[in-house]
Amino acid sequence: VQLVESGGGLVQAGGSLRLSCAASGSLFSINAMGWYRQAPRKERELVAQISTAGITNYADSVAGRFTISRDYAQNTMYLQMNSLKPEDTAVYYCQARSLAKYDYWGQGTQVTVSS
Repeated sequence: VQLVESGGGLVQAGGSLRLSCAASGSLFSINAMGWYRQAPRKERELVAQISTAGITNYADSVAGRFTISRDYAQNTMYLQMNSLKPEDTAVYYCQARSLAKYDYWGQGTQVTVSS
C-alpha cells in the first residue's frame, strides 16, 4: 500500500486547508485510515480516524474544526481543516491500518499556521 499526501501549505490563523491522501496498492487489505501530526520536539499524535463503516473519531483539540472523509471511488482520504490555529502547525501524516493491524504511512505534508 502506498500513501501520498498533498494539500499542505502556509495559511493565516482562522483560515482553512484541505489535505488529501491518495492510496494505491493492495487496498482490499485496508481497514481504518487516519491522519496524524507531529510538531517540532513533540510526539506524533492522532488527529482523526475513519473506519470502513464511516465511523469517525477526532482528537479533542480538533473536534468541531476538522472533518475526515473517504472517497472510495477515488481511493482518497481527506482532512478538511477549518478555523486553523498556530498550534495546528505540524507535519501531517496519512495512515492506513490493514486487517492484520499493520500500519502504512505517507511521507507527510507540512502545515504552517501563522498568527
